[in-house]
Amino acid sequence: MALNDVALCSRALIRLGAAPISSFLDGTAESEIAGALYGPTRDALLSAYPWSFACAQISLTKLSQSPLADYQNAFQLPNDFLRGISAGAGGRGRGLNYRIYQNTLHTNSEEVVLSYIYRPQEQDFPPYFDMALITRLSAELCIPITENTSRADALYRIAEGEYAKARQIDAQQDSPNKIENFSLIDVRG
Repeated sequence: MALNDVALCSRALIRLGAAPISSFLDGTAESEIAGALYGPTRDALLSAYPWSFACAQISLTKLSQSPLADYQNAFQLPNDFLRGISAGAGGRGRGLNYRIYQNTLHTNSEEVVLSYIYRPQEQDFPPYFDMALITRLSAELCIPITENTSRADALYRIAEGEYAKARQIDAQQDSPNKIENFSLIDVRG
């Protein structure tokens, strides 16, 4: 079952023993705190790992103004950009030397294919990520709602375990990376 932002926060509040919310505009302390903490917590968890459901590739648009120093070309990052993974050119998604600076990507290449983490819709989150996000939200909401630091510490430990479990599940959805062009292997012939 796909959950939206309010449903995710409601489940986190229920884990705390607080009343669920029906909107971030309910006018309750829980809804205001959940509304304030949800976006940053979601984005931090999404950008902490290259989740398979939140990775994309895009050809970037070259900007007319060149960077001031170090690189020859600047490219505009997409609006849903959270974190870069790699950049390439000529049909490859990696291999370029680049730097991300002020919502632009700087490189010497004339074209860029960016592999990056974006912000998907909540309905597209898989169940393992929902659970990691709910447990992280419950830890984040604990102190503002319950004022119980020892309980918050316990919830953070639980959230770290859920995060590790979610990463493990997500990592099993891809072929393992192989070593390419490594000089010690190339010497063996």
